Amino acid sequence: MTEPLHAAHAHCQSLLDALGRFRHQGLAQIAGWGDHLAAVLRVGGRLLAAGNGGSAAQAQHLTAELVGRYRAERPAYSAIALHADTSSVTAIGNDYGFEELYARQVSAHGRPGDVLLLMSTSGRSPNLLAAATTGRAAGLRVWAMTGPRPNPLAAQVDEALCIEAETTATVQEAHLVALHLLCESFDAATGPQPLPVAEEAGGPTKRAAAGSACQGPAPAGRAAEAARGAAADSPGRVGP
Repeated sequence: MTEPLHAAHAHCQSLLDALGRFRHQGLAQIAGWGDHLAAVLRVGGRLLAAGNGGSAAQAQHLTAELVGRYRAERPAYSAIALHADTSSVTAIGNDYGFEELYARQVSAHGRPGDVLLLMSTSGRSPNLLAAATTGRAAGLRVWAMTGPRPNPLAAQVDEALCIEAETTATVQEAHLVALHLLCESFDAATGPQPLPVAEEAGGPTKRAAAGSACQGPAPAGRAAEAARGAAADSPGRVGP
């Protein structure tokens, strides 16, 4: 067997081993996250997601599945990838430093009861640690997907899914599977809902009752309703 082929087999085996551990130890946690996220977003709450490098791309992958769709047609839900606003990212980085990159945006966009998901293969990124601190102080439910424990980010959030693997690549690949399973659990929890219906050609578009509920009331009301829904779904959440 050639060296490149041997390395490819080793990589695949590493991923299989990591997914096997995740399958036995993490599936119930992901299903619970999907249920909780559905309870929050359906009453007008919001998901904020952040990461660095490849983890930033995965954070944006998740928000795209929620604003767009994962499989079945359904209403759009509020989800923001914090690295994607390039003007805010460069302004905050320039004026406050890279460590405040996400914390500043969490302060701007997060409301009590919202969910903040932080993705990091190392669990040691200072800007994600700062975001976790800001999020919990503001009453958000803070989750993390990381590499192996122990790591500072896993210790600082409300809940962490930690992938036991030796390489960054394997951790990221397992994170992608976890994200898709989170979307599956979310869709199962929200169930079939009416989509926007147009009154007539060229006329305004109205959302059905369930679709309107997803947009939620004004920010203060949205935050209060999201907080109540999140509290009912997860009694152990950090309050505002």
